[in-house]
Amino acid sequence: MTSRLLTESLGSPDYDGIRAALRHDTSAEVLAVRGLSVRAAVLPLFRRDAAGALRQAVRIEAGPGLTLRLGDAEERTDDAGRATLLVPAVDAPRRLTLEVRDGAGLVGAAPLDVTPQRKWSVFVVHHSHLDIGYTDTQGTVLRHHLDYLDAALRLSRETDGRPDDARFRWSVESSLPALRWLATRPDDQVAEFVDRTRSGNIEVTAFPMQLHTEACSTDELYRQLRFVKDLRDRHGIDVRSAMHTDIPGAVVGVVDALNAAGVRYLAAAHNWAGRSVPYITGGDKLGRPFRWRAPSGRELIVWFTDTPHGMAYMEGNTVGLVDGYDLAEDLLPRYLSSLADRPYPYGPGTFGWYAAPGQVGADKAPDVLDAVHLRVQGAHADNAGPSIMPADIALRWNATWEYPRLRMATNADFFAHVEEHHHDRLQVHEGDWTDWWADGLGSGARPLGHVRRAQNVLRTAETLHALAGAEAEGLDDAYDKAALFDEHTWGAANPWEDAEEGTDSGGLQWTRKSAVGYQSYDDALDLLQAGARRFGAALAPAPDALASFAVLNPGSAARTDVVRAFLPRDVVPVDIPVTLLDARTGEPLPHHEEEVDPDEWPTRPIGRHLEAVVPDVPGMGRVRLDVVRGEAPAPAPVDLGRDGVIENEYYRVTYDLAEGHLSSVFDKAAGRELVNADAAAGFGQYVYDRYATAPHFNHMSGHMLVHDRTLLGDRALGRHAAVVRCERTPVGERLIVELTGKGVDWIRTTLDLHAGVPRLDLRFQLGKQPTATKEAVFFAFPFAAGGPPAAWELTGGVGGTGVPSVPGSAEHMRPIRHWVAFEDPDLTVAWATLEAPLVQFGSIHMPYAPFPPTVDDEPATVYSWALNNIWDTNFPSQQQGETTFRYAVASAAGGLPGRRLGALAAAGLTDPFVATLTTGAGTAPAAPAEAFASVDDPDVQVTSIGRNGADLVVRLRSLAAAPVETTLTVPGMRRAIVDSGLGRDAAEAPVRDGAATVRLPACGIAAVTVKGNTE
Repeated sequence: MTSRLLTESLGSPDYDGIRAALRHDTSAEVLAVRGLSVRAAVLPLFRRDAAGALRQAVRIEAGPGLTLRLGDAEERTDDAGRATLLVPAVDAPRRLTLEVRDGAGLVGAAPLDVTPQRKWSVFVVHHSHLDIGYTDTQGTVLRHHLDYLDAALRLSRETDGRPDDARFRWSVESSLPALRWLATRPDDQVAEFVDRTRSGNIEVTAFPMQLHTEACSTDELYRQLRFVKDLRDRHGIDVRSAMHTDIPGAVVGVVDALNAAGVRYLAAAHNWAGRSVPYITGGDKLGRPFRWRAPSGRELIVWFTDTPHGMAYMEGNTVGLVDGYDLAEDLLPRYLSSLADRPYPYGPGTFGWYAAPGQVGADKAPDVLDAVHLRVQGAHADNAGPSIMPADIALRWNATWEYPRLRMATNADFFAHVEEHHHDRLQVHEGDWTDWWADGLGSGARPLGHVRRAQNVLRTAETLHALAGAEAEGLDDAYDKAALFDEHTWGAANPWEDAEEGTDSGGLQWTRKSAVGYQSYDDALDLLQAGARRFGAALAPAPDALASFAVLNPGSAARTDVVRAFLPRDVVPVDIPVTLLDARTGEPLPHHEEEVDPDEWPTRPIGRHLEAVVPDVPGMGRVRLDVVRGEAPAPAPVDLGRDGVIENEYYRVTYDLAEGHLSSVFDKAAGRELVNADAAAGFGQYVYDRYATAPHFNHMSGHMLVHDRTLLGDRALGRHAAVVRCERTPVGERLIVELTGKGVDWIRTTLDLHAGVPRLDLRFQLGKQPTATKEAVFFAFPFAAGGPPAAWELTGGVGGTGVPSVPGSAEHMRPIRHWVAFEDPDLTVAWATLEAPLVQFGSIHMPYAPFPPTVDDEPATVYSWALNNIWDTNFPSQQQGETTFRYAVASAAGGLPGRRLGALAAAGLTDPFVATLTTGAGTAPAAPAEAFASVDDPDVQVTSIGRNGADLVVRLRSLAAAPVETTLTVPGMRRAIVDSGLGRDAAEAPVRDGAATVRLPACGIAAVTVKGNTE
C-alpha cells in the first residue's frame, strides 16, 4: 500500500491507467441489461480453423460465467468476465446478433457489426535506450551496456532452432557500447558477434550515442558517423539504419550526414516527457513513416514514435510485450485497432496530451500501413537489458494466430519491408525537425560555451596541422569529447542530489559531464598551439626583420580583421620599440601593445601582445607581418570620456548608461539606424526572468500547462551602467561598462569597433549566482528591420522564415549554429553568436507548454536565450560562476544575400585570425601572402583542410538554396576526388591548372581529396 501511495504521488499516468484507457477506448457498450454492461471490441486478430478458413476475433467484456454466442461462435467468459469469439472473417461490414446467457437462460441480445480488419505485420525491435548517465553514473551505465551485448549473444544462441520470426534479435541503438565491446572481448566472441550481425540476429545502428544533434557542429556530426565505415572495414558489419531516441527532434543536417555514411533508415522515438507538444505546430499532419528530404534532395525513410503515442521507445512495453503472453494478447490487438481507427492509439489523460479536449489530433489521419515498428526494452526503464520474453511471446503468438504476425526484427528489417511495399505511398517532408528539448542546452551555459568554442578551434587547428604537412593527432578524440558533452543525457534523473550511484548521483554525473566539455576545449587549444607552431616552423622569417608572423585566415572569405600576436621577450626585448610591416606592401600597420609584466604575471610567458587590423587577408590563406625596430613606443590608449559613444568608419554606437543598453547602432554608409528604439527591450539589454514553479521535483516542467503569463513570477532588466573604460587605440575604439542585475553579482559589457572592420563585436560577462530558483537570462537585440529573419544557420543546413520544416517542429525557440540574417530591399543585417545557440524570434515565450508569448510580437527582435534552469530532471538544476557570451552585428547595403552576410558576421567569432612566429630555417623568407584553397562561389565555404596520408582533404559547405557548381583552386593540385563527406560515393572531378570543378547540392557538403605533385 505504501509503495502504491508513493507511486500515485508522481503525477504521471501509470501503465495500469494507460492500459485501462486503451481497453475502454477500443470497445463499445453493446448491451446494458439488469445491471450488466456488455462491451465489445472487433479486433485485428485472426486464426485459421480446422478447415483452413480465416476467422476474426471479437472480444467481449461482461460478467464471469456467462455464455456468449455470436453467429456460429460460442464461448464462456472467464473469471475476469472476458471471452474472445472467433467469427468468419469479413471483407465488408456484417451485422450479427450477440446473445448473452446465464444459467437461467437468455440475459439479453444485441446487434453487433463485425467490420473488416487489417492483417498487420508487427516488427518487434528489441533494444536498450542508452542514457550515458541518468539512471546511474556514466561509467556504470556503459559497463552495463557491454554486459547486455554478452547477454544478447547468449540469448541469440538459445533461439537458433526456432522459426525465424521468433528468434531473439537485438538492435544496438547506440554503437558506442558495441565499439567498446568489440575492442575488449576475445577474438572468438568478436567473430561470433560479427557472424550474428551478418545473419540478421544483431544489428549495430549508426549513431554512437544519442545526440542533441543541433548542439553538434557539422564537422562533429559527420565525424561521429565515421564509426560506420570503421565497422564495415574492420569487421564487415554492415550498418543500414540509425536510431534516434528520447530527443524530440533532429537537425536537418542529419539527413545528409546519414546518407554520406550509407544509411537511409532512421527510427526516431520522441519522448513525451515534458515540453513536447508537436500537435500544436502541425504534428497532427505528420504521417508515420515518412520520407525526410534535405535541400540536397537526399532522403531518409523515418519511422517515429511521437509524443502522444504513449511511451515512445517503450511502446512495445506498454502493450505487454515484455510482461507475458496473456497481457500482450489482450493489449496488442487493441493497440493495432486503435492505430487503424483513431488519430492516436491512446486517449486524453495519457502521456503527452496537454491541450484542451478536442484540440489534439482532430485532423490527424490514422496510420495507413499494415506494418508497425514497435520498440521494446527488457524492462520498463532507460538503460534496460535484454529479455527473452518478447521472443517467447512471438513464438507462442505465431503458433496461435494467423494475424497479426509478430516478427522479432532488427531495426533495418522494418524499413526494408516499408521500402519494398510502401515507399511511394509515404508522405515527403523537408527541412529541420526542430528539437523541443533544445532549451535544455541553456542549463549548462558555461561548459556549452566551451564546447562551441572547441568546435571552431578544432577546424582551425586541423587546418594548421594539415598545411604544415602533418595530421592532427588527437583530433578525433577531442571531437569525441565534444560529442559526449552533446550527448542528450546531461545529468541524473534527480540532478540536485549528490549520491554516489543511481538516479540520485547528480553531483557526480554533472562533474563528469561538464569536465568532458571543458576538456574538449582544452584539447582543442592544445591542438591549435601545436598546429600554429608547426605551421610557423615551415616558414622562414624575413632576414632583415626582428621577427616575422604568419597570420592565417581560417575563414573561407577574404576579410579585414583584427589579429592578436604574442611577441616573447626573448625574441624581442620589451624595451625595444617595434613597428609591424605588412610584407605585401612594406607599409606599417598601426598596432596596440599590452605588456605581460613579470611583476603582475610571473606565471605566464613574458613579452607583449600586439594587436593590429590586417587588411584583405585571403580566405583560407595567410599573410606575413614583419616586426622591425620602431622609432617610438606604440601610442597609449586615448580616453574617450564617459559619454558612452564609440565609432569607426562604418558605425557609430551609443550606449544609454541609465537604461543599460545600446540606444543606437548607426550604419554610416547606409545612413540607417539598426536599432528599433520603440522595442520592449533595449539593444543588448539583460533580461532576467523568474518563474513561480518549485524546483527539485522530477519532471515537474513536463506536467505544467500554461496558457498565459501566470507563472512568470518576476522580470527584471539590467540598468544603471557605469563606464569602466572608453578608449581609442590604433586598432579601434572600445567601451566597457558594468551594471548590476538580478541573478548575478555583476554584468560586464564590452563593445568593440575595430578600425576598418565592418562589424560591431559585443561581449557580455556575467558573475552568475547559484540558485535553484527557476530562471532564465536573455539578451535582447531589437533590429529596425522590415520583418522576421530571412535565414539562420543550422547544423548542416539553413533555416528561415520561408524555409520548410518538418510538421510538428518546435517554433517558440530555435537552436541555431551561429548567425541570423534579416533582408529588406535596401539593407541586409546579420547577427551572430558564439557561445549561446538558443534564440527566440519576436517575443520571449513562457518555458512551459504550450509556450505562450509574454510580450507583444516584434518580428525583427532576436532574444538570445543565454541560460536557464527550467528542467527538473536530467539537466543541471543551477548554474554559477563567470560566464561569457559573445555576439557580432554587421550590415550591408545593396541587396547582399543574408546567408552570405551572416557567414561574414560570424567569421570574426568562429574563425578569428591566428598569428604565429615564423621560425623556419634558411634565408629565404616566406612569401608575403598565399592562398591555400579558394572557391569562386560566394555561397560556398571552405570550412577546413585536413589530411589523409600525403593528400590534403578540403571540406566544402554550400549555403545556397539551390545546387551550385564552384571552382576549387589548390596550388599544385593534379587530381581531385570528391565525396559527400565520409569517403563514400567518391568521384573524380576534372582538374586544370590547379583548379577543380566541384558540384554541391543545395546546402550540401563535399570533401575533396587533393592529390598533388607528390603522388
